[in-house]
Amino acid sequence: MKSVGNLENKHILITGGASGIGAATALLVASRGAKVVVSDQNRQQGEAIVEQICAKGGVATFIAADVSDSDSVIALFAQAKAAYGPVNVTINNAGIDHKPTPMHLVDDAVFHRNVAVNLAGVWYCMKQAIIQMLDNGGGHVINIASVAGLHSAPTIAAYSATKHGVMGLTKSAAVEYAKANIRVNAVCPSFIRTPMVENVLANVDERVRNAMIKANPMKRLGEVEEIAGALAWLCSDESSFMTGQSVVLDGGMLA
Repeated sequence: MKSVGNLENKHILITGGASGIGAATALLVASRGAKVVVSDQNRQQGEAIVEQICAKGGVATFIAADVSDSDSVIALFAQAKAAYGPVNVTINNAGIDHKPTPMHLVDDAVFHRNVAVNLAGVWYCMKQAIIQMLDNGGGHVINIASVAGLHSAPTIAAYSATKHGVMGLTKSAAVEYAKANIRVNAVCPSFIRTPMVENVLANVDERVRNAMIKANPMKRLGEVEEIAGALAWLCSDESSFMTGQSVVLDGGMLA
């Protein structure tokens, strides 16, 4: 009998896998038997995560890619398939944010960069994942969205817009490909203790910092391991009847 959360024979590709949620998830799913492709633009950190996995007896490789470039994504999925066969699960985690700023003061270039990485990047990765999954009898696409994609997010409008877009892609693709045994779900964290959030906290005043940390009833930031645990469950066959949904991990913020 397979143990709970068993991921043996799963090929899982994680973008933005060099740090934060992506790195924590790579380490966890590898420990449960998955073959993992860690992808990121940061080669040094990405290779370090792979070294940690392999040192513990896991199977992983690093492939550098820029999700905002469609050719780079095509090459990523081709290399991943060459390494471990067709991708079974793709976790579209790569993303950026922007400094909290009133919308009318946000430079257009910041908006377009958020769209390029957070939305177009997910689009490109979903397409390549689905192409492989159609040929392989199914699979699971997991998009990392945000609570900012489920409700208003004043001062981070550009980021919020992209995450609302990710939710639209998730729901539409889930219905479109359900008959092909391809599931598509989203995970929507709130403020998690990642390098990206830590950078934001370091660049706002104490009042805003405290408000962000205490924005949920638990009055704390989430930890990357808490998100990784949910993602590992989604990667397993235990979530097999779930598609088109958003898993909200927010300490009760939206309750």
